Amino acid sequence: MKILIATYGSRGDVQPYVALGKGLQDAEHDVTLGTSERFRDFVEHHGLAYGYMNDELLSIIDTDQGREMLENTTNLFDVVKQNIKMAKQVRPMQTAQMRETWEIAQNFRPDFILYHPKAGAAPHIAEKLGIGCALATPIPMFVPTAERPFIVLPNLNLGGWYNRLSYKIINSLTGFYLGRYIKDFRGDIGLAPLKKFDFLKTADGRDIPVLHALSEAVLPRPADWPDSAHITGYWFLDRESDWTPPRDLLTFLEKGAPPVYVGFGSMAGRSPQLLAETVMEALQFAGVRGIIATGWGSLAPDALPDSILKIESTPHDWLFPRVSAVVHHGGAGTTAAGLRAGKPSIIVPFFGDQPFWGRHVHSLGAGPKPIPRKKLSAHNLAMAIREATSNPDIQRKTDEIGGKIRSEDGIGNAVAIIEKLMLNVRHPL
Repeated sequence: MKILIATYGSRGDVQPYVALGKGLQDAEHDVTLGTSERFRDFVEHHGLAYGYMNDELLSIIDTDQGREMLENTTNLFDVVKQNIKMAKQVRPMQTAQMRETWEIAQNFRPDFILYHPKAGAAPHIAEKLGIGCALATPIPMFVPTAERPFIVLPNLNLGGWYNRLSYKIINSLTGFYLGRYIKDFRGDIGLAPLKKFDFLKTADGRDIPVLHALSEAVLPRPADWPDSAHITGYWFLDRESDWTPPRDLLTFLEKGAPPVYVGFGSMAGRSPQLLAETVMEALQFAGVRGIIATGWGSLAPDALPDSILKIESTPHDWLFPRVSAVVHHGGAGTTAAGLRAGKPSIIVPFFGDQPFWGRHVHSLGAGPKPIPRKKLSAHNLAMAIREATSNPDIQRKTDEIGGKIRSEDGIGNAVAIIEKLMLNVRHPL
């Protein structure tokens, strides 16, 4: 079968889908992955056909305006304000992305579409082509439950009614924001306007299946989720068999005690140098060796002591088992990699789902309390590092969770669910 995967965002929004695409190829499906142009080489390097989407939305993040937006977006109200502020600038880019997704589908003619939440054209394209689709996400954000509120809204401990209401609020806001794009797009491809927007429903009211790239060892499936919602286990993209670590990294690891890894992906913000200096001071205050990953966010420290090594990037599945703890921004992928390795996480959330993962990892006993980026200091980071590396209860819990995650086959589970969904697609007459 021919399967189109549509995703958009940072590397964390692409890598799990590449892993899933490879799993689908291994199961003898024909896969094309559509995403931003900046990830073309990454997608093709892993043997998947690439579908073009422009890079303009992501390029905003690389500007001072984009970095300011990230630093000032800490809750839902900030998100709404920033979306309104940037609406005129973003609209043509959003429209182009939808059109490009349609062009990929027209060229590839898939039998089924898997899509990231940011690839909002996908279910409408599936409707037009008369094929099935499924929302695929590493974040438990969309399927309502009485057990917890929508993850970027405050947990007010008001019970199930509030928790379920929070999802209705988000669905309404999403419909308000995306509604005009979707209305125009549906008209462009010859579809009637939607009677009612619902992120989890097809135009005729059927549930859209949702695949969550999560482990139940980390987040158990809510008892009130519908049958259309699945938890598969994580979709890890492990290093290639011929990959070899740089000599300086091997030498550093061999020279002393396991270091603490620090990396914030694309989240360094407007002051990456200041953040790097804070991290260096914290590692030295804590009396530990460290590895700083510069990442997409250009976390680039200057002169380093012998106890700290700077790297650009290294496969997490190789490096994390060799460190003592992981300091990161709380992205879903890095959180999963740290937990799989059985290592404590010190999470410094910036925005979005990151505060949720910070709170949740702490509630699991797998790391200290998260430190919001705006409250980060060398002192409180050093204290968190000391707690993570010396508390035996945290280490026992991370060992337990890591063992459960390593025993799962998230990609295999997802492939089996997708194949079953494809068999049940209702094609038009």
